[in-house]
Amino acid sequence: MLNPLRRPGPEWGPHTCTAAGQPYLLWLNPAHGPLLLALADATGADLVWATTWQHDANASVGPILGLPELPVIEVDKGRGAEGPGCCWKVPAVAEYVDRRPFVWFDDDLGRADRLWLEAHPNVGRFRLVHIGSSRGIRDAHFRQARAWLTSG
Repeated sequence: MLNPLRRPGPEWGPHTCTAAGQPYLLWLNPAHGPLLLALADATGADLVWATTWQHDANASVGPILGLPELPVIEVDKGRGAEGPGCCWKVPAVAEYVDRRPFVWFDDDLGRADRLWLEAHPNVGRFRLVHIGSSRGIRDAHFRQARAWLTSG
């Protein structure tokens, strides 16, 4: 989670971002963009948005973090296809990955999501990294993703 519910530290600044024409106050840490780019570079991973913000993430959040325009998984297209207790983004992500290994950072994923993804025929190896909604993404999350992505 790149925008926690509260400011977790001084490196996080307030930014007004717009989604679907509405302004929102987000807590963002500009250092996360370079960290994500370094993770992708070191592991050969592709960065992709899987967010409620959808395409607005490229226009509103990406520039603050120094990210280039990234592909967007239109998470609302799979809404209603998820299993009981699953995050509504799961079906669209499962469809997008096309059996490629992936790491997914999110604050709203748990056991039901893992089980649903494990059973989906379009999903191969994956790692869900739970990000606390009040603390946001941390260095340990990046290390965990790097270790998994390079473990083959």
